[in-house]
Amino acid sequence: MCAAEEMERTWRVGLDIPVRWAGAATGIGVSALVPFSPESDVDLLYGVGVFGLCAMAGVFAADVIARPSPGGLRTAAITPRRIRDYLPRSLAAVLATQAVVLLGLLITAAMLAVPDAAGRSGRAVSATCPAGTRLLSPWPGPYYAGPILGGLALGMVACALLLRRVTAWSWSDDHRRMTVRSAVGAFGVLVSTPLFAVSVTMGAVVLSLSCADGWRNVALCGLAVTAVVSAMTACHCLNVLLLPQVYLKARP
Repeated sequence: MCAAEEMERTWRVGLDIPVRWAGAATGIGVSALVPFSPESDVDLLYGVGVFGLCAMAGVFAADVIARPSPGGLRTAAITPRRIRDYLPRSLAAVLATQAVVLLGLLITAAMLAVPDAAGRSGRAVSATCPAGTRLLSPWPGPYYAGPILGGLALGMVACALLLRRVTAWSWSDDHRRMTVRSAVGAFGVLVSTPLFAVSVTMGAVVLSLSCADGWRNVALCGLAVTAVVSAMTACHCLNVLLLPQVYLKARP
């Protein structure tokens, strides 16, 4: 490799971190400045999805910039590269599990949801106790599931396409692994953050019940564990998104 090609490579790789951070910053800015819903709680859910997608767009842009020019590519032995060879397996397994839990909670919430006191569909749950029947809200029913599932679906498609692209072209294994981790981190935000919001919201409703002691404590315990684990996972995914190079030496 000549000096000019080496300089170009260094310049391109040096832009990787700033571009990824710019994508995340753009997501924060768009989420804060653009109103997606007149209701703050729904707008926040849309904001999470926008942040994750913008962060993933930043990862894609960084990958495009870092890719060497066609003349600088070097071919090596033809070895098939697979996404699973670069995927952080432990984090991917955790995110898959949390996605299933999130879907399960949303389905449960949708089955129990009723209109709230203002007649708005899917925003409350009815609880019958000896003292009478109460409507408890907010409740993560179908009204709130739309932005969550929409962001999750778009993020899954975008992440899959990005992972496929990253593993398809010839570049260093370290850079390829770092980009894959960034993409998975961005997708993780789209999974763990809504899971935290849903589990906390459902936990607050269960906590306000004065009856049904037989299952109340079990439900509270499960929702509390889910909230804590999802919050920790969201923080970890944010670190993986912004600083994937720190985890390069970690086991895939």
